[in-house]
Amino acid sequence: MSCLGGRRATDGEVPAWLTALAAAALRATVPDGLRPPEVGGRRAAVLVLFGLGSSGPDLLLIERAAELRNHAGQPAFPGGAIDDTDTGPVAAALREAAEETGLDPAGVRVLAVLPELYIWRSHFRVTPVLGWWQSPAPVAPGDPAEIAAVVRVPVADLASPVNRLMFRYPSGQVGPAFRVAGLIVWGFTAAVLDQLLALGGWERPWDASRVTTLSSVEQPAGWPPLGS
Repeated sequence: MSCLGGRRATDGEVPAWLTALAAAALRATVPDGLRPPEVGGRRAAVLVLFGLGSSGPDLLLIERAAELRNHAGQPAFPGGAIDDTDTGPVAAALREAAEETGLDPAGVRVLAVLPELYIWRSHFRVTPVLGWWQSPAPVAPGDPAEIAAVVRVPVADLASPVNRLMFRYPSGQVGPAFRVAGLIVWGFTAAVLDQLLALGGWERPWDASRVTTLSSVEQPAGWPPLGS
C-alpha cells in the first residue's frame, strides 16, 4: 500500500492517490459482465465514498437487512434507484447515502461520475459516484428495517491477500469476494472493489483459485439452489 503514502492530506484536501484513481476510473473499460444493454433497465446510483480513518484510507459500505426481499443481508455501497425528483446520479447517490447512513452530503466532495454499469440479475443500470469524505461525521443505519450496519472498511484490508477469495454462483460463474469487517462482500460491489484496487495500484498477489460457493457461506434470498 505504499502508493497511499507520501504527504498526508490536510483536512478537506483531496489526496493525490484518490485524484489519480478518479482519473484512471474515468478512462477504464467497462468489463463485459457489467456492460449495460442497448435498452432496458432501471437507473440507479451508488456512492463510492473514500475517507481517511484511523487505519488509513477507507471505504463506506452498508449491510442490508436480512429481512429484505431483494439483496437481503448483502454488503453494498450506499445508493439506490434514481427518482424523478433527483437531478441525476449525483443527487440520487447523495440522497440515498444520507437516508441509509445518516451522513451529511455537505461533507462529501464528488470527484467523478463513473461509467454506467449493469446488474443483470436485478436489471439496474448503476452509475457509481466517486467521492471524498472531506468532513466525516458519525454514521449509523438510517432505518434498521432496511440497513443492518454501516461500516468503514480500510482499503488495506480489502487489498490484503488473506481477505480475498472467489465465489461460485448458482449459474456456475465465479466472481471476486472479500472477507472484511465481519462481512462477506460479493456480487456487484465486490466486482467494483476488485476493479478499484487494480486501478489504484493497490492490488496484491492473491490466490484466485480459492473458490467458495454461496451455499457454504450464506444463500441470498431469491437464489435457486446451487446447481439448479
